[in-house]
Amino acid sequence: MVDNHPEEDVFREFVIAVLLHNEAVADRLGLQPVDVAATMLLEMRGPLSVGAISEELGLPSASATRMVDRLEKAGYVRRVRGERDRRTVTVELVRDGMDDYDAACHASRRHLAALGAHYGPEQVPLLLDMFARVATAYRAATRDLREGAT
Repeated sequence: MVDNHPEEDVFREFVIAVLLHNEAVADRLGLQPVDVAATMLLEMRGPLSVGAISEELGLPSASATRMVDRLEKAGYVRRVRGERDRRTVTVELVRDGMDDYDAACHASRRHLAALGAHYGPEQVPLLLDMFARVATAYRAATRDLREGAT
């Protein structure tokens, strides 16, 4: 099916490129794409409970637990018990274990840094706002799909 919406096609190309890149990083590391998403989430937010990771990624808690198990086995994260309440557990990145991940992300970071040369400082806030709004829209659409809404 061919449509005549070039602006939508540009956005679709963007989404496809991001998805394929995430899959390529996962393949390089011997992980699953959702594992890479969790690693990015922990990079941004810092230590989180498995429940918070589950909620942020829209995963059932059992799937999130298995994902954390995979990341822990691969050396990317560790579980840390709370000092006051030993029942609380957070998941945090293992900085010494991130070398392979950082190497896998090096090319994208290099290409994205070069992209910045095409935009002036006054354009950056608009671009960041757009990305934030796209992320919010996709999170809402994901929630709708998982909850059975149309």
